[in-house]
Amino acid sequence: MLIKGCWRNLIWLNLLEIGNLSGSMTQSLRCFLITGTAGFIGYHLANLLLSQGHRVIGYDGMTDYYDVSLKQKRHQMLLQHQHFSAVEAMLEDAERLMQTCRDHRPDVIIHLAAQAGVRYSIDHPRTYVDSNLIGSFNVLEAARQIGVEHLLMASTSSVYGANTEMPFTETQSTDHQLSFYAATKKANEAMAHSYAHLFQIPVTMFRFFTVYGPWGRPDMALFKFAKAMLAGQPIDVYNHGQMQRDFTYVDDLVMGIAQLVDAIPPLADARHDEAIDGDSLSPVAPWRVVNIGNGQPVALMDYIKALENALGIFAQMNMMDMQPGDVPATLASHDLLKELTGFSPSVPVEKGVARFVEWYRDYYQI
Repeated sequence: MLIKGCWRNLIWLNLLEIGNLSGSMTQSLRCFLITGTAGFIGYHLANLLLSQGHRVIGYDGMTDYYDVSLKQKRHQMLLQHQHFSAVEAMLEDAERLMQTCRDHRPDVIIHLAAQAGVRYSIDHPRTYVDSNLIGSFNVLEAARQIGVEHLLMASTSSVYGANTEMPFTETQSTDHQLSFYAATKKANEAMAHSYAHLFQIPVTMFRFFTVYGPWGRPDMALFKFAKAMLAGQPIDVYNHGQMQRDFTYVDDLVMGIAQLVDAIPPLADARHDEAIDGDSLSPVAPWRVVNIGNGQPVALMDYIKALENALGIFAQMNMMDMQPGDVPATLASHDLLKELTGFSPSVPVEKGVARFVEWYRDYYQI
């Protein structure tokens, strides 16, 4: 049964007492609105929060950027949880998003939905304006109007752009994006900072680093590589394999996000603790940005080798030049994440790729 409005204090207390759960847990149970729950990361995050006893309202537009049946399957699985409900609508529909927030009154909003992809943004830039700029503005407005405890918004390692000093730290300058996708995400960070300052909304931006794992997006390298190799087809390897990435397993990523929920940036006039070394906390707003990455550079050819080992197939390779808008390397410092939460991503590529292959074979019955 849907608990209208997530007015949960008394209701949750009764449920927890019936279940003989500790009273201390009542303080941590929340109602979350997550945008993009039919997507790769949103599905995993919703699943984690539901397993912790929270209520989750999923909001997703089910766009056809990739196979919609994969998105539908993710939502079908989430809907088996009694504390999950889904709204299928576009972020650009400001009225529908606002009504959803009024109906459910989430304590926390986690904004993941976006038009993703560096390469796709070259030929379809307007899609990124509609989803990443207008859609994110609507999320900010909804958070302002209902007054949330914490707004967490996805950014990307792509905002580091032309930076070459590694590992990337949150306090580095990010003024030279190389793709329109990255530019929209940098704009989201700036938009969110202004709202945090003007309306005292606590905001945490988190920057992802090449996320992979089961239920991944078909447009991502690991998915495309596995599909081609199992079909006996060659894979396209950009920059002739001379690339490094901070590959981050999806379980590590969503655990990092979940841990950040309680690391709420303090209001500017309510800061009494000593400053954290390397903190990106704004001097004028309850806003910060946090990397979530594995912190280990992995050569693209080693990533392919891990996939070859997991599949038991040698890859045929088309060596190609660098794609426009791409970067040769990424590497995250996750020191701030660890300082704020005590958590650091740790799943090695070999184990994460093997888990993806196990899921892929099972899902496609190969």
